[in-house]
Amino acid sequence: MIRRRNLLLIAAAALALGNSPLRAEDNVLRVGTDATFPPMEFTENGKRTGFDIDLVEAIAKAINKKVEWIDIDFKGLIPGLIAKRFDMAVSAIYITDERKKVVDFTEPYYAGGLVIMVKNGNKAITKLADLDGKKVTVQVGTKSVGYLEKNFPKVQRVEVEKNQEMFNLVDIGRADAAVTGKPAAFQYVRTRGGLHVLPEQLTTEEYGMALRKDTPELTKAVNGALAKLKADGTYAAIVNKWFPAGK
Repeated sequence: MIRRRNLLLIAAAALALGNSPLRAEDNVLRVGTDATFPPMEFTENGKRTGFDIDLVEAIAKAINKKVEWIDIDFKGLIPGLIAKRFDMAVSAIYITDERKKVVDFTEPYYAGGLVIMVKNGNKAITKLADLDGKKVTVQVGTKSVGYLEKNFPKVQRVEVEKNQEMFNLVDIGRADAAVTGKPAAFQYVRTRGGLHVLPEQLTTEEYGMALRKDTPELTKAVNGALAKLKADGTYAAIVNKWFPAGK
């Protein structure tokens, strides 16, 4: 299993191996994502959709580029970016000091955070302290892993590759709880049910779009486009589309 503490080693290896140059189409923005995290990014009827997808498409339009999406597991996003497999990684990525050592981030574009999900009727976990000693499922390579390692060392972590696997394990009783990002948690509750989100939030985090440190002009352009979209109302329209209840 990959741990957050291995991130720098993975990134360094990717940098050493990443000598394949990007293609030269200046009007194409290649974006890596793991489209398994609704409502941020997911696949519906064979097509990528979600908050991040709409926002990136709007940003690309503002800087006169077309988007080429590259699908990759979440744990491979930062290494893949450094290895120049794509120009930008956008997949509900939290801005962290550790990640900032190896990549640059845009200005924060949405506030999220970690929350706890349990099955309806679960009386054993009603607050954060109740996690100790329980089986808690998390997605490999995410902030949830490191958070539990540091703050809840007695937790029995069940690490999975995809977000949906976490919900399934809780739903069938193979895990007592899941720790994940707030947008995905509330999306699941709205659309599937059977689980609920505890009222006490573990963390408050900010999402950013990750870019390589050797492309500062692209980072500047994306930040400028994001500011423009916020000023002209496009950003607010996308937020209201995907988070009508403000969650």
